[in-house]
Amino acid sequence: MTATLVFDPLIPLPLLLVVVIVALVGIILAILRGLNGWPLRALAALVVLGALAGPSYQQEDRAPLNDIVLMVSDESASQKLGTRANQTQTAADTLAAAVVARPNTELRRITVGDGEGDAGTELMTALADALAEEPSARVAGILALTDGRVHDADLPVDLPAPMHLILSGQSSDWDRRLTVRNAPAFAIIGEPVTLTLRIDDLGAAPAGQELAVLDISIDGEPAQSFRVPIGQDLDLPVTLPHGGRNVIRFSLPQAEGELTDRNNAALIQMNGVRDRLRVLLVSGEPHPGGRTWRNLLKSDSSVDLVHFTILRPPEKQDGVPVNELSLIAFPTRELFMDKIDDFDLIIFDRYKRRGILPALYLDNVANYIRQGGAVLVAAGPDFASADSIFRSPLGSVLPATPTARVIEDPYLPQVTDLGKRHPVTVDLPGNGDWGRWLRQIDVADPQGHVVMEGIDGRPLLVLNRVNEGRVALLASDHAWLWSRGYEGGGPQLELLRRLAHWMMKEPELEEEALTATAEGQNMRILRRTLGETVPPVTITDPEGNSREITLTETAPGTFEGSFQGPEIGLYRLANGDQDAVIGLGPAAPREFVETIASEEALQPAISALRGGVAWIEDSVPRLRNVRAGRPAAGRGWVGLTPRGAYETLDVRQTPILPPWLVLVLATVLITAGWLREGRR
Repeated sequence: MTATLVFDPLIPLPLLLVVVIVALVGIILAILRGLNGWPLRALAALVVLGALAGPSYQQEDRAPLNDIVLMVSDESASQKLGTRANQTQTAADTLAAAVVARPNTELRRITVGDGEGDAGTELMTALADALAEEPSARVAGILALTDGRVHDADLPVDLPAPMHLILSGQSSDWDRRLTVRNAPAFAIIGEPVTLTLRIDDLGAAPAGQELAVLDISIDGEPAQSFRVPIGQDLDLPVTLPHGGRNVIRFSLPQAEGELTDRNNAALIQMNGVRDRLRVLLVSGEPHPGGRTWRNLLKSDSSVDLVHFTILRPPEKQDGVPVNELSLIAFPTRELFMDKIDDFDLIIFDRYKRRGILPALYLDNVANYIRQGGAVLVAAGPDFASADSIFRSPLGSVLPATPTARVIEDPYLPQVTDLGKRHPVTVDLPGNGDWGRWLRQIDVADPQGHVVMEGIDGRPLLVLNRVNEGRVALLASDHAWLWSRGYEGGGPQLELLRRLAHWMMKEPELEEEALTATAEGQNMRILRRTLGETVPPVTITDPEGNSREITLTETAPGTFEGSFQGPEIGLYRLANGDQDAVIGLGPAAPREFVETIASEEALQPAISALRGGVAWIEDSVPRLRNVRAGRPAAGRGWVGLTPRGAYETLDVRQTPILPPWLVLVLATVLITAGWLREGRR
């Protein structure tokens, strides 16, 4: 039980101060006038003022409350390195026993694991949540058992008591770390791109180590090894071998005595893009759709177009002097012999043999296809004539044979069942509600894939692979009707764009492909095929363990599946003759970017209330009581601040000046003063 004197004024405090001043002035005037009763008047005024102040005698019945000590144990991934887990567990048990043995003290234990995703150790967040559930007036101290690698240390937390860092780890720990400082998301195929790497030795690294072995692997291929300096930025030129996603892995072998190898690797995923697409367009006799290809190719700023067109055939004789026909001769030999390999795509638009391009040039074009080039033939009536380019060395690589018949009837181009699975024609805009074409060149013996058909199911668009190259035949010269909006038009621009990109081997238009995308640890697998079914995908994790995932068809020719990776690293996928690689998460998680124990991150929070840092390897610190505002740590000990909190069970108040007593005292004193002054 405790007793105190409390005041509860009957009038507002400013008004009470005014009354005090008025009474004081009256007493002073009485003294100056020599009134003998001024002491009695002063006592009467004091009684009235005391009554207005409302003094009471308050008695409380209190029950003392225990102090609370918060113990935060870090169990994140970095705490599992070396002997840290055992150190932390031993220290936690020792300190817990010491806290429990203290009188009037309760212990709250908090465990902190890895943050969601790659957030790292969120110790201050866990501490803030725990403090929100406890009365701050009862918290006597905070003990944080961690390696100090906390990733939310800048979170503002209102600490009501000293915080102490009980640091795990060894002073002899050292670690080697590989960091990629600069890695662009895109790079041009065939041109070197510079990556900036750095290898650092952290902590108490052995002396005399100046070089390390760096292994580099692209798309899971056998690694190449290089000896590189430690502690310096390394500019490394890398050339991407193909378009689309390239997965590059840099790794260091684990050194003897190193704390961990989890930060010895870096995984980079870069997209390979073409710098410029070089296209050679060879046009024959001008026709209404002659601008279709030119407009399509010139609309893309990344396309370098060379347009070779025959405006004046050799047989035309009109008497015009030769020296007035052209300033320079067209470099046909340079284009079709010397520079042909520089082109990504060659298009023949209604071209026929007219003596301009010798058979040797066309034979060179056929070899260009076999060696990896791409040729598209947009056939007109000339393709069915005796002057057709099919009846040249180029005919050996064309995917269909003309029958010499030209059909001049309206028809609606249709996507074949195979075409509904092929990336060039799948889900074309309009869903088949297109305008008609008016001419089709009849072809037979198609080789490869017929993805569109015309009159009576005759092949209209045929795609084929020839050795390393690709060739396509569009058996009509009326695609331009779609661009003119004839009978509603059609997806002419999208069809020709896809067709050109398929021929140039753009990865997103491959008909047989296995790809995967990652979001965190979840992998989305996409298999594109022309077949009706696909076998299960075999996934090999970073440890070499394999498992199979069954894919489900979600669209014609498209099968999908998902897989939750158990760990971070490089995964290999195989499905039939298709394979792929993908990296899940960062190669070095945030927990392993900094692995050497340090108090640097938490030092501002510790210093704010004069807390301390103690290394477990030295000894587990003792606990002492310290007063608030005093240093709370010293050599071999950390302090707790007893809070003396209590719970009030009952409160009783007794007025010191009850109304009747005030009335009696004031009346007696005022009357006595008046009588004394009247007697004088």
